[in-house]
Amino acid sequence: MTLPLCPYFNRCGGCTAQNIEYKQQLNNKKQWLIKALDLSHSEHSPGISLEVQVFSDQEYHYRNRMDFIVKNGKIGLRSRDNASELIDVEECPIAENRINELLTEVRDFFKKKELLRQDIIYYIVIRTTSLNDSSLSFTLNEESRKIKEAQDLIREFSATTSAKNVLITYTNPENDDSISTDFFAVKGEENLKEKYLDKTFFFSVQGFFQNNTLVAQKMHAYVRQLLQKHPTHSAYLLDLYAGVGTFGIINANLFKEVTIIESFAPCIETAKLNLEENGIKNAQALVLDAKNLRKVKLRSSLYVITDPPRSGMDEKTIQQLKELRPEVIVYVSCNHQQLAKDVLKFKDYEIKSVAVFDLFPQTSHLETVLELVKKK
Repeated sequence: MTLPLCPYFNRCGGCTAQNIEYKQQLNNKKQWLIKALDLSHSEHSPGISLEVQVFSDQEYHYRNRMDFIVKNGKIGLRSRDNASELIDVEECPIAENRINELLTEVRDFFKKKELLRQDIIYYIVIRTTSLNDSSLSFTLNEESRKIKEAQDLIREFSATTSAKNVLITYTNPENDDSISTDFFAVKGEENLKEKYLDKTFFFSVQGFFQNNTLVAQKMHAYVRQLLQKHPTHSAYLLDLYAGVGTFGIINANLFKEVTIIESFAPCIETAKLNLEENGIKNAQALVLDAKNLRKVKLRSSLYVITDPPRSGMDEKTIQQLKELRPEVIVYVSCNHQQLAKDVLKFKDYEIKSVAVFDLFPQTSHLETVLELVKKK
């Protein structure tokens, strides 16, 4: 056991493991994955006990995104014991230092403003990047009668904050969403910029991007090394659930051609921007639900990187991948329990390698990269 760094630990619902030595946290996650996949008895690798690699970095100050809730004059995070109760947070030790600086700016400006005690602002999303980019997004109740007052105050704040981008977002509080497609920038723009390996990526302030830059870099380097062990230069890469195209773009020069697929249209628009930014000529980015792969002409000698949501891959997606018979499937998962269920459906593949990436220190969450290779 160890002393938690956070004064709100055991009250805030964000972290559950700050009282556990970090080395033990990593070992716990490794053992959870081994148990879920039953690696020592897996039919995918019979008689082989695979070594699970573990990658980590900073224990604290790693998160580049925090969604702070605003309620009854407080700015904070949900209580562990009561989700409707808010813990007033002045500083979060798992957040990057820059996020805490911006949180202080928000608190200092708004602490005397009655708007925080009303029903107008109910989320403040703060994001940062390693390239010193930053954003503040104020989520407003689209049905509030005082929305104009809130807009004016946020514009006033945008002139004082050191954040490069300030956005106003509209959603319905009943949906409890901190982001939406209904937004506009009052300062700067809607995209942030980050760098993975030697590639530059734009991503929307309102969109998904990995919240731990240092470990995400290690994960991308690891996936690239996996692919480099295979004869890929005359092969084709399919990047599924691709977001803004990070995996496809980073590995494009290893393949003859890359197809990036994502169902959320704004992400694909940004992926096209990223293709242009990085000078990628051998890739296409398509708006498509992964369960409709039959609509895309895919060639043999195919490699797949799939990074689905927590719910895993749709049954139709799995079936179509089995029909396509790719040489290698690199499965990136944020839910090791669902990963274990999905892997069992690929009977013609064996697990070649598996690794844990600790994108979420001090929590029970883990990211897994699993390499499936077609049986000879």
